[in-house]
Amino acid sequence: MTLEAAPQVLEVGGRAVPITVCRSVRARRLQLRVCPVSGRVRLTLPLGCSEAEARAFLRARQDWIRDTLDRLAATGPAVPPRPFGFGVEVPVAGMPLRIVEGAGRTVRQQGGLLLVPGPGERVNARVGAWLRAEAGRRLEAETRALAATIGRPVARVSVRDPTSRWGSCSAAGAIAYSWRLLLAPEFVRRAVVAHEVAHLAEPNHGPRFWALAEALLGASHAPARRWLAAHGPALHAWGRSG
Repeated sequence: MTLEAAPQVLEVGGRAVPITVCRSVRARRLQLRVCPVSGRVRLTLPLGCSEAEARAFLRARQDWIRDTLDRLAATGPAVPPRPFGFGVEVPVAGMPLRIVEGAGRTVRQQGGLLLVPGPGERVNARVGAWLRAEAGRRLEAETRALAATIGRPVARVSVRDPTSRWGSCSAAGAIAYSWRLLLAPEFVRRAVVAHEVAHLAEPNHGPRFWALAEALLGASHAPARRWLAAHGPALHAWGRSG
């Protein structure tokens, strides 16, 4: 069985730690990340990396994994869970929407309100589903419009809920985003879209990629990266109940 076929389990400090392993066409080196919200461990491999190298890398990084998980366990999540409920105000594409009880069977926006039919215990799930659909609609339109400016086809646009990245672009031209970008300011969402569209033409992170990404955005990506580094955990806290 290959490393990517199933989650790996590494013995770290007397406990079994599951590690998700994936390969990336854009990765230049092995990358190990621990999500500060979920505590999940992810190992990303460059295409040319052998399984023996990956296993040796994991063994060498056991102390770092243990220390990182211990720190998260000691401090708890940086941001407490923020479930969606009546009276909660949610930032949607830069506009605050207050969740209120609505009639009918579907969630709908009305001005600065998000009307959600009850009962109250289903509000979190219903708002989450509405946000995912709205994120998919907006991000697909923005992605295809921007890709058209450089004459690059987009195979598919989808939204997911990853813990370690905000967007990805496959070699086949399929682009995926975190739906949580809908809760970020517009300049952040636009920067991530420009980043992934640039990968349609440049699959790495070399100088030509960054020149194209900044040309598509019309600005530096640095402010968006700083914003996500500072506020990313808060985005991941939305819709979580514990």
